[in-house]
Amino acid sequence: MAYAREFKKNQKVRFFIINIIDAKELELINQYSLSPLAAEEVFSFNVTLCDNEIDRDFERFDLDALQKLQTLFLGKPGIFDHNPKAESQTARIYSAEVVPDVKRVTGAGETYYALKAKAYMLKSEKNADLIRELEGGIKKEVSVSCSVEKEICSVCGADWKKGGCSHIAGKIENGRLCHRILQNPLDAYEWSFVAIPAQREAGVTKIYLKTNPGGQPELDGGYLRRLEKEAAYGRAYHAELVRDIVKLGFFRNAGMPSDVLEAIAQKLDIEELKALKGAFGHDGAFAPPATALIKAEEITDNKAFLI
Repeated sequence: MAYAREFKKNQKVRFFIINIIDAKELELINQYSLSPLAAEEVFSFNVTLCDNEIDRDFERFDLDALQKLQTLFLGKPGIFDHNPKAESQTARIYSAEVVPDVKRVTGAGETYYALKAKAYMLKSEKNADLIRELEGGIKKEVSVSCSVEKEICSVCGADWKKGGCSHIAGKIENGRLCHRILQNPLDAYEWSFVAIPAQREAGVTKIYLKTNPGGQPELDGGYLRRLEKEAAYGRAYHAELVRDIVKLGFFRNAGMPSDVLEAIAQKLDIEELKALKGAFGHDGAFAPPATALIKAEEITDNKAFLI
């Protein structure tokens, strides 16, 4: 039996304007149109939907999952903020491929892979402002909506869909960052333009560093690595405090659903989380709550599958 648990992950996206749509691409686009479209009627752009890098939620897709999503996302609509209304539909994916970057290694020690797609929208008065925002880099971040069958602990291989284990995602275990590996996607629903991505490299980011007379950056690599390491520890500590508060809220019968409490806690900074944890009266001993699983067939919309 396949189950689906709610989890959210905003993914990196890059846009590159395609000025010329050749006959082959136009043929792919016309698979999704009721009447044939001419090249001058269509605006096309590239979008990176997701990758196999560990994200800020300490989760990642494995390569097999990306390859399966490559097929599942064909023909899927692009909307805004995961709003499942018809008027929110603005673009559609017409091709996708998994692309490696052999010069890059992920936090899990693997070659970096990204699921890159091509999407199209109609050139119309309605879409004119959006097209300008895409060209100007204003609209760029997205998150994908899909469901997966398994969430595997990177330390011991336990499936969090079946109860999980004692390892905590975001903690360093044996010199490695513990995280969950998302495997075997069951379906892909849509991809959305969003304002705030959770993934570290979401959006188009440019970094400008002053250089010394030799043309080298003034900030040495060791300093930058220390900054990244400190940031990673901060994110891990924040995630641990959120988990503790959700557990304490459950065992203290706070009168608030766990998902609501977690959503509130995610918006607090570390000092606010520590104060809230103290208000619950942490006694240093509580058992982990049972994992809440929802059968896929019980879901009536795709809000439970936002990644």
